[in-house]
Amino acid sequence: MGSPNNKHRAFTSHTHHGLCTRTHQIAALALIIVTFFLTRLLDQSFSPCASQASVAQLPGSRTVLRVNGGGSLSWPERGYGSQLSLKIYIYEEDEIDGLKSLLYGRDGSIPAEVCVTGQWGTQVKIHRLLLKSRFRTRRKEEADLFFVPTYVKCVRMKGGLNDKEIDQMYVKVLSQMPYFRLSGGRNHIFVFPSGAGPHLFKSWATYLNRSIILTPEGDRTDKKDISAFNTWKDIIIPGNVADEMTTNGATHVQPLPLSKRKFLANFLGRAQRKLGRLQLIELAKQYPDKLESPELQFSGPDKLGRIEYFHHLRNAKFCLAPRGESSWTLRFYESFFVECVPVILSDQVELPFQNVIDYTQVSIKWPYTRIGPQLLEYLESIPDKVIEEMISRGREVRCWWIYASESEPCSAMRGIMWELQRKVRKFHQSTETFWLHNGSIINRNLEQFSNWKPPMPLP
Repeated sequence: MGSPNNKHRAFTSHTHHGLCTRTHQIAALALIIVTFFLTRLLDQSFSPCASQASVAQLPGSRTVLRVNGGGSLSWPERGYGSQLSLKIYIYEEDEIDGLKSLLYGRDGSIPAEVCVTGQWGTQVKIHRLLLKSRFRTRRKEEADLFFVPTYVKCVRMKGGLNDKEIDQMYVKVLSQMPYFRLSGGRNHIFVFPSGAGPHLFKSWATYLNRSIILTPEGDRTDKKDISAFNTWKDIIIPGNVADEMTTNGATHVQPLPLSKRKFLANFLGRAQRKLGRLQLIELAKQYPDKLESPELQFSGPDKLGRIEYFHHLRNAKFCLAPRGESSWTLRFYESFFVECVPVILSDQVELPFQNVIDYTQVSIKWPYTRIGPQLLEYLESIPDKVIEEMISRGREVRCWWIYASESEPCSAMRGIMWELQRKVRKFHQSTETFWLHNGSIINRNLEQFSNWKPPMPLP
């Protein structure tokens, strides 16, 4: 800051440049006012989305748009465009030799209806919704993206294919796709709905390292040498919440008022010999009146039914969601439908649609290494009014976990479509793709793309 003397000298030095009359001052002020209002008018005319969503600026970040009432979102213009506009080709099951095996097993004995339910049903639901999508094209030459349908998680679980067969079948299928070869797989979409992610395909790092992976799992380095998730090309998707809790916006298990909930928090799941889960089970023994963590049976004659499970889940203010075999947990998504505030106890977790959903408003993330009495003390300190506010905001975003058509104003598919639109490129290349002055695409043998015949060497 300058001294008063400096300020005086700065002022007096300007008086020598000429006489500044009162008329000049008024004219300058009028010019500033007119410029201000014209700028505001132009800003409003070029910002059609400004009135549709509340805007918040995070420190050191670009503008993010929050959820409107009713769950609709105004997506950012930058990187998205103002409307969905893309074309996706879905490979037919009879189109490529071997694809049926990745869908229904080696002998075709595993029906899709078996695979559409449960935690990994997204592999079937996304496929079915794309088949009905208005963005589907049947012409490969005009497609922006290509979807490769497989139900390998379910098929493997049901004994339809073993790991070696899955690996061989994927390579066989990919070698018959000229457009996969053309782009190096960059415009091809694959769904891997479990914590294992693309590791279900043992050779994924060789063949799918450029492709778009839809998965709920953002980290798998606990059991693998490398995480298959890549922030810049892959998309985190919500887990598959039971239809009984999401269909037509009505749930089979209604939430309880906070005053009638028996527990402060709960953890409903298997220990799986994971430290965090074991700590929660022990913590529940120390504080049985605050934390519920019963020994639930998920198989056998005493197996906990789906509806009974949600009855347990709704009986606490906070639903604890620790990592298990992998960093993601379906319990995070389920908690929104019984209106229980999710508490994430998984440091490496990745959440869907982070560019438009502020998770600090609807959930809590607590360090996995600090599971103990301090966690319960912290949760107990949160007033019911604040919990109600978090639950209310959770009602607005939970529609984004529901696998319904992208034509719905709020659905998982609509969110996925917006994410996919960011992946669309006008031009794709690979190390085995070349082009000539006339726009012709050729391979290393100078054969034009239209003459490429399967099986082709993979990029």
